[in-house]
Amino acid sequence: MDLSLNVKYRLIGTVLLFCLWAVSSGQTVYSVTEEVNTGTVIGNVAKDLNLNVQELESRMFQIVPGTYSQYFKVDLKTGLLMVNDRIDRDELCPDRLKCSVKIEVIAHGPTYMRQVDINVLDINDNTPTFPVPSYSLNITEHAFQGDRFLLQVAGDADIGSNSVKTYRLSPNEYFSLDVQNSDEQGVSAELVLQKALDREKQHEIQLILTALDGGKPPKSGTLDITVHVIDFNDNAPTFRNSLYKTKLLENALFGTSVITVNATDDDEGQNAEIIYSLARQGNVKRKQPFAIHPDSGVITVTGVVDFEETPAYELRVQAMDKGNPPRVGHCKVLIEVVDLNDNTPEMSITPLLNTLPEDAKLQTAVAMITVSDRDAGKNGVVQCKITDSSLFKLESSYNNYLSLVVDGPLDRESTPQYNVTITATDEGSPPLSSSGIFTIHISDVNDNAPTFQEPVMNVYLKENSAVGDKIIQVTAQDADIKENADITYTLIDVNNNDKPLSNCISINSATGEIYSVKSFNFEETKQFRFVIQATDSGTPALSSSASMNIFILDENDNSPVILPPYSDQSSVNSENIPYSAEVGYFVAKIRAADADSGYNALLSYHLAEPKGTNLFRIGGSSGEIRTKRQMSDSDLKTHPLVITVSDHGEPPLSATVSIDVVVDDSISHIQSSFKTRPIKDEEFSDLNLYLLIAIILVTVILLVSLITLIAVKCHRTDGIFSSCSAPMVTTHPDGSWAYAKTTQQYDVCFSSDTLKSDVIVLPSPFAPGEGDLISIDGGDTCKRTQTLPTPQKLIIINTTR
Repeated sequence: MDLSLNVKYRLIGTVLLFCLWAVSSGQTVYSVTEEVNTGTVIGNVAKDLNLNVQELESRMFQIVPGTYSQYFKVDLKTGLLMVNDRIDRDELCPDRLKCSVKIEVIAHGPTYMRQVDINVLDINDNTPTFPVPSYSLNITEHAFQGDRFLLQVAGDADIGSNSVKTYRLSPNEYFSLDVQNSDEQGVSAELVLQKALDREKQHEIQLILTALDGGKPPKSGTLDITVHVIDFNDNAPTFRNSLYKTKLLENALFGTSVITVNATDDDEGQNAEIIYSLARQGNVKRKQPFAIHPDSGVITVTGVVDFEETPAYELRVQAMDKGNPPRVGHCKVLIEVVDLNDNTPEMSITPLLNTLPEDAKLQTAVAMITVSDRDAGKNGVVQCKITDSSLFKLESSYNNYLSLVVDGPLDRESTPQYNVTITATDEGSPPLSSSGIFTIHISDVNDNAPTFQEPVMNVYLKENSAVGDKIIQVTAQDADIKENADITYTLIDVNNNDKPLSNCISINSATGEIYSVKSFNFEETKQFRFVIQATDSGTPALSSSASMNIFILDENDNSPVILPPYSDQSSVNSENIPYSAEVGYFVAKIRAADADSGYNALLSYHLAEPKGTNLFRIGGSSGEIRTKRQMSDSDLKTHPLVITVSDHGEPPLSATVSIDVVVDDSISHIQSSFKTRPIKDEEFSDLNLYLLIAIILVTVILLVSLITLIAVKCHRTDGIFSSCSAPMVTTHPDGSWAYAKTTQQYDVCFSSDTLKSDVIVLPSPFAPGEGDLISIDGGDTCKRTQTLPTPQKLIIINTTR
């Protein structure tokens, strides 16, 4: 029978799961019976909150972690709110008539939060329990009919209709039971004497008191009562008030006096002496933090009084006289605990994002903050603020929930993470506060382009370098991280010529190392320019570029070349001079050119004569062959001369030419008008000075014209370098010749041999400082001219013919 009833009420409890729910002030309310099975459906929370069931998973719909979140779960497929764990209402809400737990649900994108109230309904799962299994009652035989005797009160963990509702007394001839039910004093029972006792007839009476709750079916508990009939003490102590009320501040010190109760006894002597005590009550699990002085009736604090644990206490005081047998009186004491601001606010921070991108928009929610305070009134009102960051702020979200949102521009490169301190302060006096630190990690976005240390780079590379040699490694820096800082290097050709850049150099796209693809020839290519572009791997990709100039450095890889009218050593060259030639007679002039530049193209002339003649000399820089003395009869008629032209490179290269000088008496009269006057190396006549000045003026005019022409040409080509320029020697009908060569600086050299001297323009980037004079073999002097733009055609003026 009991089993079928249990099943029946279980079914009734299941039906209650789908009871009424209501929305009040924006809140969703459900009801569920305690002790229902796990998985029991409470309600369709998605439907009731007007949420699309298909979007629950994508919007990460969930129950916010909290005090009661473990007992419930949401099925994201159906939107049903279900029981997740055993719910015991008697543990959640002891001694409370209404048990309502609150959970919060949240959905993202956009953020949507609501509070759900769940009323936990009580079932009759606890039996009434007496503090002790048996109770002894001493009653004098002279007790009067109608005398009352307070019995032990039973406790029941259930509430409402399931709590203790009535008492029953086992059948007997002496006593009846008076059950009293009041809102303040609860249900109590008293024995009422119906028939005078006679100790001589029966000195002990056994009774059974049964406590019944209001469940269906009701549950019961029993108390064995033994009534000892003793000799009479016919007046029981009586309290001045049946109910005492007082207030007590929580956290009262041990020993603090709460209230004094007072009872009187009309008897005399020992039967009027009263001893006070606190009667034990039904719920034996909770120990009351109070004691009463047995003689004075002063109730004092003996334990911790905490408003948050118990806002009010109910004490039952017993006054017993010292009669034999003793008689007792009872009263009730209600103690209201006054709240103090003794609890700091409690804060819970729930992250909404694992990392926050540095380009996050304003008002982006980062975390959800829950604040609570166990105190009441103003002591439980909490205000929150951020104390150390101006880039975030708090916004009220729902009830006690706050959202931590972005309030300023973020930059991962300057601050990769933020430690936001949130302080919660209540409105108590004095106020109490607590703080929590929330760390926000900033994720990188591709907002920084790679940068080179220099916008323009110059690299000097020797000609004839091996193919595949590393020229330089370029490096760009990117303030971003990971793939946003993974840089790829590419080359961009900016030369306006037919030779693509890929035929000259290549680049390792990952390391930025630049390699030569061919061996460079200074005589073909002096320099070239290109652009290096660095591109990161971000989305979208960012890039920057830098210009690079490759300057080819000349090496001494070209030998001097003998210029017409003389040929190289394999050919026969001859010159005739008269026997009457005097000292300093001009015999011939050797001209040579070198395709190199600088010192590698600076030539010097050396003469090798037959042994023992010592008749001729040559200008080391001019190449002019002259006589050193007059002819003698012992001299040969034919003098084979070997002239060596050497450059100043490392190692030096040279070329030779052979000239046979034939002494002929028959041409003396022809040459006398030109060559009879010997000229000493040291002489420098006025006529030579005038001629030299004229030559300088002409040379300066020509150079200025060439510089102007080249500057205009360079301006029109926007500085684009020529990839190849070979030296070129041009012979003019008047006997002068020109040497075209790309260089940066030239020396103008003048021979001291007056009319027979040339103005020679030589490339000399390694010459002494500007304006310095240097001595050259034969008394020649050189003076550096201004630096000329490249490319430049240099003219060498021949004044000997």
